[in-house]
Amino acid sequence: MAARPDQLASPAAAALSDEQVREYLKHHSDFLQRHPDMLDFLHVSHSSGSAVSLVEKQVSVLRERNIEMRQRLNALTANARYNDKLYEQTRRLVLALLEADELGELCAAFHRAMAEDFEVEHASIILFGDRHSAPPGVRTDSAERARIEIGALLRSRKATCGALRREELNYLFPEAGEVGSAATMPLLNGAELGIIAVGSSDPNLYNSSMGTLFLQHIAEVLVRLIPRLSGAG
Repeated sequence: MAARPDQLASPAAAALSDEQVREYLKHHSDFLQRHPDMLDFLHVSHSSGSAVSLVEKQVSVLRERNIEMRQRLNALTANARYNDKLYEQTRRLVLALLEADELGELCAAFHRAMAEDFEVEHASIILFGDRHSAPPGVRTDSAERARIEIGALLRSRKATCGALRREELNYLFPEAGEVGSAATMPLLNGAELGIIAVGSSDPNLYNSSMGTLFLQHIAEVLVRLIPRLSGAG
């Protein structure tokens, strides 16, 4: 039960417990406003060991909260800028893919955007089909061989990020040298059309906690364009 004002004013107040005082102040939040002189008598221990007044403590708490709020705002602003940049890069890539008249131009647009816009160290797009009849500038391999080399990545039927097996990295990026981590996305439209992948020498750049919405979006565009362009000369 909350303590009454007359209890706090009486000599018996010295016997009040911390909980009684706490409950009273909770139910009389304007107590210090009605008795501002009490602020001079209330002190809070500082981390340095010295004592500070309640007003000083409140100012300190507000300052810390202000710093925390600024940090959160800065993080939100930085994230918004990143998303705006990613959206514009993705928009340009999609337009370039839509303007391609053949598979060679499609693959070239993908590689160019990865290198110039997204500044990706290594990028790969592999289409499944007859290797001997592949158009210029298009890396083609049989789906059977791909299943042998990167079967786990294809069976997942979704984006995969992280440190892949050395054999998988060598297949995806045969001329890249040392690749520490990668993100892959199968190209599926009911059938297996191929796979796209991006890689980095940094083993921690692509990890299981990162978002894969971008790769999924690009894959959705590619699987709609590849069948249309497969017959183009």
